[in-house]
Amino acid sequence: MHRPDHDRHALDMIDWLLETDTLRDFLQHLVADAVGASAADGCGVTVQRRSRPLTVVSTGGVADKLDEKQYGQDDGPCLQALRTGEIVHVPDMLKESRWAGYPRFATSLGVRSALSVPIAVRSHTAGALNFYAADPHAFTEDDRHALALSAAQAGGAIALAQRLADAEEFTRDLQSALASRRVIDQAIGVVMQQRQCTEEEALGLLRRLSQQTNLKLHDACTRLLTDIAGRPPTPQPPLRPRP
Repeated sequence: MHRPDHDRHALDMIDWLLETDTLRDFLQHLVADAVGASAADGCGVTVQRRSRPLTVVSTGGVADKLDEKQYGQDDGPCLQALRTGEIVHVPDMLKESRWAGYPRFATSLGVRSALSVPIAVRSHTAGALNFYAADPHAFTEDDRHALALSAAQAGGAIALAQRLADAEEFTRDLQSALASRRVIDQAIGVVMQQRQCTEEEALGLLRRLSQQTNLKLHDACTRLLTDIAGRPPTPQPPLRPRP
């Protein structure tokens, strides 16, 4: 079945990803579009990583204050959506009894209704989109469906950014491992030549040197090569992506 609204949002997301330089810019475009197309007066994007929630972008003026109130008391609609993975709808803050003093605080800022939509948990990151409105019962069923789609798009963008960051970290770790292996192999070759021994015997000697000097094997090999050559071993050029 063809879904024109879904297709339009998908094309918008592709355009924004191509036009923006950072995840933050993309999310700012996303929430501005979502607020403009719904009854919401503002929105905040909460991302939790390693158990710490943070508002990464917001629009509407009061989103940051509302989010910070929830973080301070460690409870509220956005944190509930983030932790349970379920949409949390507050039709009227004046009639809401959950989350301690949060509803009273929200009404003091002119907010009467709210909708918190979870961003799908991916790896070690979770999040939620938190929409606010001055009118009670502001979010219709159509709004809730459309804003859930925005949350799915935000989740996809965050996941992509996280994958890119993880790939960069993996590349750095791989470069470090290759450089360490290269130094160890050089030291093994030197010991084999000096002692006229096998590769296994040379590695055993280097491991004993590592234990005796209380250094990691790589560091012990680096010191040995430096003492012999009078300078540290030449580092391996970094890995470069294929053109």
